[in-house]
Amino acid sequence: MKRSAKARLILDILEDFYPETPPPLDHENPFQLLIAVLMSAQTTDKKVNQVTPELFRHGPDAKSMATLEVNHIQEMIREVGL
Repeated sequence: MKRSAKARLILDILEDFYPETPPPLDHENPFQLLIAVLMSAQTTDKKVNQVTPELFRHGPDAKSMATLEVNHIQEMIREVGL
């Protein structure tokens, strides 16, 4: 069996065992996923998912997040250790 055929077979087997799963971080757009990933470096995904609904309600995208007071953002994400 050629290397490329063997590699394809292995990839097919792995894809069957590990189908595509969504990231464990709740988000509605790429900006929110980026913010959630950055916060998850400090704490668990579970804790990030508890904090982000309120944060994303006030700042669902970069433009609206930029209008928020820094102190307000800090209050909303305090629980993740930032």
